[in-house]
Amino acid sequence: MQISMGPGVLMRLVRVAAAALIVALISLWSACGDYYRPVAYPLTPAQPNPSFLHQAVVITTNGTNSPGASTTIDVSGDTAISQATVGIMPVHAALVSSVSRVFVANILDDTVSVFSPSAPIPVATISLPSGSAPDFVATTETATVYVANSGNGTVSAISISSNAITNTITVGGSPVSMSELPNTQKVYVANAGVGGGAASVVSINTVDQTVNPPIAASTTAPWISPVSVTSRSDSQRAYVLDQGSGFVSAIDTSVDVVKGAVSVGVGADYMFYDPTLDRLYVTNPATNTVFVLNASTDALTPMTVSVANPITVTALPDGTRAYIATAVVSGTSPQTVSSSVTVLNTNDLSVKTIIPLTAVPAICTTKVPSELSIAAAADSSRVYVANCDAGNTAVIQTSNDTLVLKIPAPLGAFGPPTPAPPLQKPVLVVAGP
Repeated sequence: MQISMGPGVLMRLVRVAAAALIVALISLWSACGDYYRPVAYPLTPAQPNPSFLHQAVVITTNGTNSPGASTTIDVSGDTAISQATVGIMPVHAALVSSVSRVFVANILDDTVSVFSPSAPIPVATISLPSGSAPDFVATTETATVYVANSGNGTVSAISISSNAITNTITVGGSPVSMSELPNTQKVYVANAGVGGGAASVVSINTVDQTVNPPIAASTTAPWISPVSVTSRSDSQRAYVLDQGSGFVSAIDTSVDVVKGAVSVGVGADYMFYDPTLDRLYVTNPATNTVFVLNASTDALTPMTVSVANPITVTALPDGTRAYIATAVVSGTSPQTVSSSVTVLNTNDLSVKTIIPLTAVPAICTTKVPSELSIAAAADSSRVYVANCDAGNTAVIQTSNDTLVLKIPAPLGAFGPPTPAPPLQKPVLVVAGP
């Protein structure tokens, strides 16, 4: 039988066949996508412990015969979550973010205390030779932490994994401050000229822990009493503050040569590097001045802010503000110290506000960094001030720059038995990196 189709029927069949072919091609393309399209899975690097980044640790002293303590503060909760007992007269500490541990230098019993900030029991004790007088801790590594021993002119290299001393490095003088470069290639040591020792600045090669020759000071900025050293975030420069000469010097870390120096006045005793804005903040209580130095050039072009008796300074990681802890002493016997925090807008260094802290009897030595230690939380939400005279740590909420809490230090062991033992004295606050 022969079937004949008209042109309309034939056209419809062609359209149906074309539609079916398109559907088949789409199905084939989808299947190819499902089974043969390459998929890339990102490799996520190891992240720091988030709880560690949201903690601050306060170190407190308890006189010259009793152990000091540490208090860990939860940043998000504004609460003291743990305490640890450390050695006698703790003076400095460093946080090791890779393993979430704290290393504390105890100057009077020649020990280093090691513990976890979130679970501070047990506390490991590393004994140093008698007379070491450890006074500074620094590291940017995951393997080694360095402890400056002001009593015998050495630096102890301590294994972070085993808490064992792996080397004792002679650096001369009386080391009082250190800074390891972010690239972990060198450690810079400031030796103060005290006790008859010569003032100097040296660097340690971390690969073999050898000491390079002392760095020659600029002819206009001699080493008289270097008190602070810090490093630029690109590891190309180290900076030394000399209290005696009143200069900040920039050292080219590739050749250990001073490339520039700027005067900040005799008596300047505290220096802070802000990696976000590439600035150095230097406090000079002798002249009631805070110097802000441009660290992007060796000229270190300074700007100045007038602040009554500035002690320490920090800056928010978000780059918006800097916070200066101040202490003004009045009266004769007894003396009263009134502490506060001056907040600067970093764009123009104008004063945004002044936050009063407290007015109390002056107990701690004035015009030294340990009287009012200050640090900013890694998320820029809080600023902490360890107030030695008041026996507490002030918590500043940065969203509105207000004082929200004062966390008391642990109880001390001295003083009259009634009505209560006195509080210990906070001397240092460090926040998670």
